[in-house]
This record gives sequence, structure tokens and C-alpha cells, in this order.
Amino acid sequence: MLELKDVSYHVEDGNGKDILNHINLEIHDRFTAITGPNGGGKSTLAKLIAGILQPTDGQILFDGQDITKMSITDRAKRGISFAFQQPVRFKGITVFDLIRLASGKTVSIEGACEYLSEVGLCAREYINREVNASLSGGELKRIEIATVIARGRKLSVFDEPEAGIDLWSFQNLIQVFEKMHQETQGSIVIISHQERILNIADRIVVIAEGEIAKSGTKDEIIPELLNGTLSCRHNAGGCIHG
Repeated sequence: MLELKDVSYHVEDGNGKDILNHINLEIHDRFTAITGPNGGGKSTLAKLIAGILQPTDGQILFDGQDITKMSITDRAKRGISFAFQQPVRFKGITVFDLIRLASGKTVSIEGACEYLSEVGLCAREYINREVNASLSGGELKRIEIATVIARGRKLSVFDEPEAGIDLWSFQNLIQVFEKMHQETQGSIVIISHQERILNIADRIVVIAEGEIAKSGTKDEIIPELLNGTLSCRHNAGGCIHG
């Protein structure tokens, strides 16, 4: 479905810096987790897939079509959705408005309530609330996931969805992703350090120092991450968190 061919991303910051180096990757599993040390290039890779950034070199193909130069909007039209580490707040827009806009089609209040129920939120308490500072980080994360479900995309990319939320919200988030894994008709890509998220994945890709260090099933990768036999160079904060 998604193929990265010799993709690199270089930043000119005076000295020049290679963030990603010659990445070759195919994503066609239902659930792929991308992990690795902080600063290794994981979030940059997610943004390249979504179209927020464009590669310095290489090609990105989606369903056989070259999308390398396409904007985030054009990629969304072709079925790629992206969820940020920190969801955007929209003063004056209600949760119902956001779900309706995200879906790109006519959605009734009942339909929007079903999407909220799928992420474990009581619809009557949230449907008319504004997407603003009154919502916690965990609530915003789950509302954003509801919009992704409403879009029904072929490929959904989540950049460290556990960032900035409390333990209770994280436990609920795991349940949401488990349900998405069981029921999704497309593919999910999650950037994460969390062992509980990695344990849901069909495939794990480890990125370190801008390169793919290893790729395989969770049974192949997680033991190596936990016992340290899979090296995570420049490890600031660890490859995997419990």
C-alpha cells in the first residue's frame, strides 16, 4: 500500500544535518509500530508520510501512485490521515462540527455520537462541547481518534499518541487502538515508545540515527529491545517504555 524508496531528509541549519538516510520501507500490514530512540527520525518519517514535510531525496508511493510532491490535503483526499502528538484546539468549533468536517460527508448527531462511543466517550457529554482548553489532553486525543475513524481512511498515522496524557487516559487509549486493530479496514501506523502499543502491532520497525535498524514481528523485536541486544544508538530516553 505505502512504499518509501530511498527516502532521505536533510536539514540545512548552517552545518547541515541528515535526519533520515536512504529509508526503504513497505507498509501493508494492518498495524505497524515505528519505534526507536529520541531524535532518531521517527516523527520526521511520520510527517513525510502525511505530506507535512517532503523528502530531500527519494520517492513515496501510495497504492502505486507517486505522492512524493503531493500536499497534505491531496494525500488526505487519497486516504491518508495524520494525528499530531498534540491535537489542535479549535475555539468556537464543537466536537460535532469537528467530526462532521473530518468525515467529509453528511453526518447526523447520532452518527457522530457513535464515533465518540467507539473511543470510549459519553456522547451526550461531549457532542456539543467546544474543542478548546476545557478539554484535557486525553479527551482531545480520543476526540482526534474519533475524527480519524469518521474519515475512514486507508492509512491512519499517529505520532506518539501517548504523549502528554495521564495513565488513566493512556489505558483507555490502548483499548481504543486494540479495537481499531481488530476492526479497521485500512492500515494503522503508530510512532511510539510504549511496550503496550508495540504489543498490539503486526510489525515493528526500529529507526535509529535516521536509518532502519531492524524490522520484524513483535515476537522478534520486543525481546531484543527489552534485553538490549538490539542496539539503540544515541539512546536519549530509551527505545521502549513499559
